[in-house]
Amino acid sequence: MRPILGVLVGLACSAASFASAQDSPAPEPTAKPTAKPTAKPTAKPMAKPTAAPAPAGLGTLPPGVGVEVGQPAPPIDLPDPDGKRVTLAALLAKGPTLVVFYRGGWCPYCNFQIRKLSTHAADFAKLGVQVVAVSVDRPDKEAVTRAAWEIPFPVLSDPEAAVHAAWRVVHQVGAAEAAKLKGFGIDIEAASGQTHHKIAIPSMFLVDGEGKVRWAHADTDYKTRPTVEQVLDALRPILAR
Repeated sequence: MRPILGVLVGLACSAASFASAQDSPAPEPTAKPTAKPTAKPTAKPMAKPTAAPAPAGLGTLPPGVGVEVGQPAPPIDLPDPDGKRVTLAALLAKGPTLVVFYRGGWCPYCNFQIRKLSTHAADFAKLGVQVVAVSVDRPDKEAVTRAAWEIPFPVLSDPEAAVHAAWRVVHQVGAAEAAKLKGFGIDIEAASGQTHHKIAIPSMFLVDGEGKVRWAHADTDYKTRPTVEQVLDALRPILAR
């Protein structure tokens, strides 16, 4: 009897323990924090060009910037994307030339301007004007720009910014500006292949057959560009003289 009694007592204790466990509140489940996916940093898009200067601002140069009207145009002898040397003298032998300095193929404002110049190439041809574009981009970078916009005029590479300096249109990019450009995913050193951090002050110069500047425009605010229509309207009376 004692063994049986012991078994019964053990069963009773187990039942009591089970009932006590059932009556006790179960601990609330703790939700495991879900790890938020870490988004990879993406380059911020640069704003698209929207502004154009008032007609009164056309044909002006900031103090100390550019070659003034009436002055001889500095020589240009630079390679195009195919490695062919192009000189300003050879271009002028065919007629007046509009020399356009732009910051680089990475600049949306410049690309917008270059595209507009390309689509209006026939209008410049009617005036007897050739267009040539110059930047500090390497020739292979210039090739990408030319292909992207089907540019019908010469696009020249001045990585060392020597021609830019001669025309007084050099913008020295500071550390803060370089960091800002990198935030947009732009590496100006990779574009030029140089570490000088020099790019163009966006500018235009009409050079006549005698090698003199007849019209000039520049603005240190790269966002402010004249429209192609404004440029054509400004050049017509000059070329008609």
